[in-house]
Amino acid sequence: MTPGSNPIDPFEIHVEDEVIEDLIERISRTRWPGEITDSGWDYGSNLSYVMDLCDYWKNTFNWREQESRINTFQNFTTKVSGLNIHFIQEKGKGPNPIPLLITHGWPSTFAEMLDIIPLLTDPGSHGGDASDSFDVIVPSLPGYGYSEKPSNPGMDVAEIARLWVELMTSNLGYSSFTAQGGDWGAGVTTALAANHSDRLRAIHLTMSSTGTDIPSHIKLSEEERNFINHRNWWQENEGAYGHIQRTKPQTLAYGLTDSPAGLASWIVEKWRAWSDCGGDIESRFTKDQLLTHLTIYWATQTIESSIRLYYESGKSGPIVSYGTKVDVPTSFASFPVEISYPPREWLERFFNLKRFTKMPSGGHFSATEEPGLLAEDIRESFRFLR
Repeated sequence: MTPGSNPIDPFEIHVEDEVIEDLIERISRTRWPGEITDSGWDYGSNLSYVMDLCDYWKNTFNWREQESRINTFQNFTTKVSGLNIHFIQEKGKGPNPIPLLITHGWPSTFAEMLDIIPLLTDPGSHGGDASDSFDVIVPSLPGYGYSEKPSNPGMDVAEIARLWVELMTSNLGYSSFTAQGGDWGAGVTTALAANHSDRLRAIHLTMSSTGTDIPSHIKLSEEERNFINHRNWWQENEGAYGHIQRTKPQTLAYGLTDSPAGLASWIVEKWRAWSDCGGDIESRFTKDQLLTHLTIYWATQTIESSIRLYYESGKSGPIVSYGTKVDVPTSFASFPVEISYPPREWLERFFNLKRFTKMPSGGHFSATEEPGLLAEDIRESFRFLR
């Protein structure tokens, strides 16, 4: 690997003490809402849980421990088309590691990948074969965490994909690479394969970023019809957050930027609803894991720029529409508690699908929920390239 001309600067994450002190003070002054008796999570984030989480955030959570853990990884920043981008890059420990770009989504951060990175870079130390190693690159999306906020409109998934090609090739010196992602990461990964197929060797997805406008004369399977019906049901019952973030993100941003409790309630509801936790969020995630993401958003003041991605991408339509097809070899891992469940035949309409795996457990945040399952599926999916 020969680095390009743009400097790659080592980066250490450090939140100033006054930021933590201000956070604690704001939590202490929270004006809590009421709620319907015994309503659980039916109306949205449960009051007692959010109060308990914020109490832990204020009195027990040790950000410095999480900060130290993050800094054990190789963090860097570099300019990509003039935008300062943060990323982790860990080199593979086996022979001939394959470069693998992993893109996170919302309401996640790059920290979702901390558990899976060692499984991919050093499989020989984690029950795998050393010859399956990867160079793993995990950037923070523009306007998320420690990547610079875009100041101009138009930062949608296709533009992010263009930036990632520049990052991987011009800055890091890889002539070609593989890519993986879920949520927005799936959209970016799909855009990479659709628009930059000369650079992509293969991709791995846990979500589909395809349109559902299929011509009426096309016969769909029963599973495909169920998939579309479920997606429509989900949009009606779970999609309110997406609608406001897609239409008026700035209005929402004031409350989320000003109130730690507001930020916690907005984000934690999604980690609960979209994960394979059976309603008990801490059966899948510790408070420390949840609060690591929350603190990254809070300390960097990037919740506003993160939700803006919905607005920008909503204006550009689906990445892959019916009648077009991604030719790059594609693998798909279908986790049982995901936002949507495209069947194999649906994916074959849009992708050069080489592998389709139904996972036994896990949900939207698979890199944290089931890092072992996801890492093994990535290894097996890309083994044909070795």
